[in-house]
Amino acid sequence: MSKKEIKKNYLKKINKIIKHNKKYYDESNPIITDAEYDKIKNEIIELEKKYNYLKNENSPNNLVGFKPSKSFEKYKHKVPMLSLSNVFDEDDLLNFEKKIFNYLNKNIKIQYSVEPKIDGISASLTYINKKLKYGVSRGDGQTGEIITENLKTINDIPLEIKSNDFPNEIEIRGEVFINKKDFFKIKDKFANPRNAASGSLRQKNPNETKKIPLNFIAYTFGYSQRYLKKNQSDFLNDLKKWGFKINEDNKVLNSINQLIEFHKSFELRRFDLDYDLDGLVYKVNDLNLQNRLGFTSNSPRWAVAHKFAADSANTKIINIEIQVGRTGALTPVAKVEPINIGGVVVSNATLHNEDEIKRKDIRIGDIVKIERAGDVIPHVIEVDKSKRVKNTKKFKFPIYCPSCGHKTIKEFNKITKKYDAVRRCTNDGFGCEKIAIEKIKHFISKEALNIEGLGKKVVENFWELNLIKKPQDIFLLNYNKIEELEGWGKQSVNNLKNSIENSTNVSLQKFIYSLGIRHIGIENAKLISENIKNSTNFINLIKSKQFDKFLNIDGIGETQIKSLTNYFSNKSNVNITIELNSILKIESQISNKNGVLKDKCFMFTGKLNGMSRAEAKSLIEKNSGSTLSSVNKNLDYLVVGEKPTKRKIEQAKNLGINIISLGELKSLLN
Repeated sequence: MSKKEIKKNYLKKINKIIKHNKKYYDESNPIITDAEYDKIKNEIIELEKKYNYLKNENSPNNLVGFKPSKSFEKYKHKVPMLSLSNVFDEDDLLNFEKKIFNYLNKNIKIQYSVEPKIDGISASLTYINKKLKYGVSRGDGQTGEIITENLKTINDIPLEIKSNDFPNEIEIRGEVFINKKDFFKIKDKFANPRNAASGSLRQKNPNETKKIPLNFIAYTFGYSQRYLKKNQSDFLNDLKKWGFKINEDNKVLNSINQLIEFHKSFELRRFDLDYDLDGLVYKVNDLNLQNRLGFTSNSPRWAVAHKFAADSANTKIINIEIQVGRTGALTPVAKVEPINIGGVVVSNATLHNEDEIKRKDIRIGDIVKIERAGDVIPHVIEVDKSKRVKNTKKFKFPIYCPSCGHKTIKEFNKITKKYDAVRRCTNDGFGCEKIAIEKIKHFISKEALNIEGLGKKVVENFWELNLIKKPQDIFLLNYNKIEELEGWGKQSVNNLKNSIENSTNVSLQKFIYSLGIRHIGIENAKLISENIKNSTNFINLIKSKQFDKFLNIDGIGETQIKSLTNYFSNKSNVNITIELNSILKIESQISNKNGVLKDKCFMFTGKLNGMSRAEAKSLIEKNSGSTLSSVNKNLDYLVVGEKPTKRKIEQAKNLGINIISLGELKSLLN
């Protein structure tokens, strides 16, 4: 096939993607299945990998997955609508429960509220004075679309509550979905029930939404002004009393074993149900424990989704490629003959690391079993050695970086006394092309500067064209030159320009995170930003390299200090950070200053009864206090538990620091 024919075939597939994206996103009326869409998408991606000259702004590699519609007013959730973490087997569940015990600092009898995980569209309903005030989509978890009038067309959603015990203000959350039997009547208009529900809720005209047989199942609440019941199961009963529909298959179970058995039995009858689901949700039943456990940055600690069995298939490994990540990690990826697994065409599978390849003896040309479970990246389960061709060679993992040629190493872990499984490139900074590109991708990512329109594929394209080589180049782009590129037009360039300009206003926490320093995730970036307060202090610290001061921050340890020291020992990293500081408008960290522990510093020694240090620390921070990890003159209170370190108590006494018990801390917190 000639170059002209290849390009013609490519553009034909691009036009198909444009057409189906319009049907899905703009018209909310997809005309092909997810599997058919994924097939076209993967064909485009494979063509782009094979032929470097194939570029287009409408490529699946450049598209943003979900954008809140401009047709709807935005609404910021009072309590974020976070996603649930997933578990797949008994070990995952035991680990989930262990984390709960560790956080609460004791083993207690936990009841679980169990609910089917319906495959629909999440929505929240805010009631004020018993009347439905706002109906909002989940959106990106922080901000959703106000779709009140569309949600009002659903018969399952009460517009006014008559019960006297209904809170004055409460946000009820649930799932909008279509029953299978109802979908059968409209299947010619939509690809599947979930797409039908999504498209219906995003209609501009509520009368069009009303034509679709939507259902609503309520399952939890976000913000509540006053709700005093004890358990999640009590809340579900109240929902039913207030006039909401709840899932009749909800249960309360008392152990991991019971959860496993119920999951097995429910999975067997999942296809007999009149709604689509992909697992079960387990929530700690006690609402007080839910409140104590709280949230991580991504999900609640008190709930988890137990997905149903993974899909798998056999295919052939065509090649093994080494990808170099942002932190220099070398990750082997198996390029396999494309195979449909659970409706998705898979052509890549992670091999994790060098040790995994050796353990499973994975070789190019092998027939392997690929598994895809939920949102987990497809991975190789096993090799069918009976089908292995004779004289195949063992895969040799590179000891030099395939990108820059620098030597790779496996770091020694002082805690485990073993070498890490991951091999890394030692060329820290922007000297390694692949690391540099991945750092820039991290810089523009959602949790960092969140620059829409500058996707991963665009970054790679701009790198090849020498438009971007370092993060600061993003703010100095030649837009006239970009407009001349294939696939770009005046409107798309203006959109990119506006997105970049909007991203210059950034919090200190996100700025630190955006640098992509190893071991400095969003939580550690938050801790550092709260300690140093503003970017001027951060730059001064970089220049002085006195990162040891962070050892006083509870949650920052020697690993993070070493990583910061290594990162800013590289002059290029220092110069880039200083230049970005001069370009961006970095907001100073503003702490809650109204709590009862305002300006007070605490430290713990010994085991706390009935509460983990993590929970105690969280309570202190919520009330405007802070925690330190060493005894010094800045400390106000040393909280002493069982079997404390005597040296710390003596140091506190010598410095005149208040020594209190956990009970006395609770008294300070009222």
